[in-house]
Amino acid sequence: MLESQVAETTTAIAEPTRRDFLFIATGAAAAVGGASLVWPFIQSMTPDAATVAAGAPVEVDLTPIAEGQIVKVFWRGKLIFVRHRTPAEIKAAEDVNVATLRDPQPDSARVKPGHAPWLIVYGNCTHLGCVPLGQQGEYKGWFCPCHGSVFDTSGRVRGGPAPINLPIPPYNFVSDTKIVIGQGATA
Repeated sequence: MLESQVAETTTAIAEPTRRDFLFIATGAAAAVGGASLVWPFIQSMTPDAATVAAGAPVEVDLTPIAEGQIVKVFWRGKLIFVRHRTPAEIKAAEDVNVATLRDPQPDSARVKPGHAPWLIVYGNCTHLGCVPLGQQGEYKGWFCPCHGSVFDTSGRVRGGPAPINLPIPPYNFVSDTKIVIGQGATA
């Protein structure tokens, strides 16, 4: 008699019913549905990739930039020129009589101390925001073909309608061959 009770109990547990299947299927559908409703809310709390990239500092490796070359970099959606100046370009920028400039600024104030070959400036003309062409114009700095603004090898305005020099973005040298643009920026 004890054997018949064990056999009845075992068979009752081993065979799932249609009700068990419907219970499991309904639970699984509810879990998937709940997750699909919650996921967009969780995802909306994280910032957009463009927003994260917009304010993040940008590291620039200076090693591959040849002497005399200008590299374009974007930081916060703005164009930045990184120029590796030649000794002749540095000398020409240093030998300028600052009193004759529209926006007087010595070359030493436009570069970091000990890093005279590297000029980092915003890449838009200060007249109307056009992108000037590098190593062009009378002073072999930049020339804006839209309205004729001329900048020297230090990014200082030398002619045309531009009112001020090419601005300098916030940047720091982290080593002799690497800069970080946007480090310590408050704007």
